[in-house]
Amino acid sequence: MKSVEKKQIITIAGRPGAGKSTTAEAVAAKLGYQRFSSGGLFRQLAVERDIDVLEASLTAEQNSELDYLVDKRLQKVYASGDKLVIDSHMAWYFMPQSFRVFLSLDLGVAAKRILAKADESRLASEHIPQDPSEYAMLLKSRLDSEKRRYKQLYNANPYDESNYDLVIDTTKHNIDQTAELIVDGYHKWLG
Repeated sequence: MKSVEKKQIITIAGRPGAGKSTTAEAVAAKLGYQRFSSGGLFRQLAVERDIDVLEASLTAEQNSELDYLVDKRLQKVYASGDKLVIDSHMAWYFMPQSFRVFLSLDLGVAAKRILAKADESRLASEHIPQDPSEYAMLLKSRLDSEKRRYKQLYNANPYDESNYDLVIDTTKHNIDQTAELIVDGYHKWLG
């Protein structure tokens, strides 16, 4: 079997509220790497089109325009070089030579975390119920929709933990600990 040349890229996927963006920022800072967020790009594209982000995510099964725009940009980022940390549901798929990380988290905990940190821009771009259990149900609907969507688009499941080199339950680790586990795992993976 031919070995694949590893790139100095870390891709971070995971469940909502697991800390993908914050962890990616921390890892990039520790390594001195650049950071890219496909979720941030998805939100930006939805806002530019005056679309509610949660609604865009839930209706993307019927209209994959935003997904394709984000995925094209992701592929350009991958082609641009090394020393990158990317938080994205599908970067592991488009970047097979990357160190692939998945952050897991219970959706009830995720809902509470997101509600506690939701800023004005996020509240303006997404319909977020203030009841954590109601929001957890919406997050579950979003996950189910994303599984169907990515299965349809790419025959892939970003929530299948066997796709990743490292899986971390962020209920058990804070951001600094999670970032340190990723950096340590990445150095071992690089050899």
